Amino acid sequence: MGCCNWRCGLITGAVFGALVAILGGVLIPVGDILIESVVETEAVIEPGTTAYDNWAAAGVVVYRQFWFFDVQNPIEVLNYGTSPVVIERGPYTYKTRYLPKDNIMFNPNMTVSFVLPLGAIFEPSMSAGSEEDKITSLNLAVAGAYSLAPEQFHGLLETLIRMSNSSLFQRRTVKELLWGYHDPLLKSTLGLFAPYNGTFDGPYNVFTGKDDISKVGIIDRWKGERKKEKKLLITSRDASAFAPGLDKKKPLYFFSSDICRSVSASYERSYSLKDIEVYRYGLLPSTLASPIDNPDNRCFCRNFKTTKNCTMAGVLDLSSCQEGRPIYMSLPHFLHGSPSLLTDVLGLSPNEEHHSTYLDVEPNTGFTLKFAKRIQVNMMYGPSDKITVLKKVKDYTIFPLVWMNETAELDDQTADLFKEELVSRMEMLDIIQWVLLGTGTGIFVLCLVSYVVVRSKIV
Repeated sequence: MGCCNWRCGLITGAVFGALVAILGGVLIPVGDILIESVVETEAVIEPGTTAYDNWAAAGVVVYRQFWFFDVQNPIEVLNYGTSPVVIERGPYTYKTRYLPKDNIMFNPNMTVSFVLPLGAIFEPSMSAGSEEDKITSLNLAVAGAYSLAPEQFHGLLETLIRMSNSSLFQRRTVKELLWGYHDPLLKSTLGLFAPYNGTFDGPYNVFTGKDDISKVGIIDRWKGERKKEKKLLITSRDASAFAPGLDKKKPLYFFSSDICRSVSASYERSYSLKDIEVYRYGLLPSTLASPIDNPDNRCFCRNFKTTKNCTMAGVLDLSSCQEGRPIYMSLPHFLHGSPSLLTDVLGLSPNEEHHSTYLDVEPNTGFTLKFAKRIQVNMMYGPSDKITVLKKVKDYTIFPLVWMNETAELDDQTADLFKEELVSRMEMLDIIQWVLLGTGTGIFVLCLVSYVVVRSKIV
């Protein structure tokens, strides 16, 4: 009777262990389904979800850092046509995107429309100098008028330049160059980002993901219309969040209003950001490739002379989306650009670590937890037989005005909340799954071995 009780107990223990192990095994796929369901529910852009709270509010503070290119030899450029030599000045830092989304309206087609109010507040403690620091830079009015005026009007432009006492270069404060000053040539306010404060970006129309979570955050319309590059825009987002469950093998597409286009980023590596695993994505090399290598960039090549028959890599002509203003966009210091860009203007040192753009995205939720968007604003000038300040210029030059780093990272409090609300729950469920599986398997094997040993002794 005692032996029977031992055998029965061991058999019961083995069965119990097997059931516990099976429960742990079953919880693995079931738990993954539960986690996926919770993540997808919280990722929908609608009031009450985690995604909406982060999306609608100002959220993490975004900073824009500006570095200017200060011309060291303006007289030599004017009198002898030498290549300009520049040194980098900065950073000059501003707090931006501190205002929450406005005019939020949900639409019947599962989209939400909104605008992004724009504002900039100078941050002296994060800057290398004051807003009153003076920079010798390209004259925006002269370069702009030269780019836009047909050659037959250069004589008239020469007269206007002389009457306004303008030159190819000008010396202005940081504040003036960024946010505006009264220009004597055009008799209007000019500035790299003027007007800015009190304006807004958009309106945007993005999908909420309520009917299809894979579409969450995808831009349906920008400024009331779909852009020409439909294929890229329809599959792109505003980079603040992507669809849950990232696949390392697939690139991410996101839209940047600064350059009026969508770009793609590829997976580079994984690392821990405040104890949260994130995937780092960087811009694909093809983003700024010449139209010969990337046909998608053909619409950003409008001047065959300045771009060497559209063979130049590293710069995009944005005049078509900047209300006709002759602006060229590149990565800082012409990173990944054609070699001629670095010989036409001396003093530049492209560096992958400091000048590349990246996104750090939490793979399960698709939330962007850290990013650095780095772009450079350039203008063009070239030779002219009629304009005195350009007579010594030998060739067309893409001149760097300023480069900016727009960056943000979730703070410690937000990271702790994120880990508490999602990561810790996922880790706990994962631990429970494997504990049950391991414990059950251990009990089953122990009881089974003990049963065999007891049975062999009886026999």
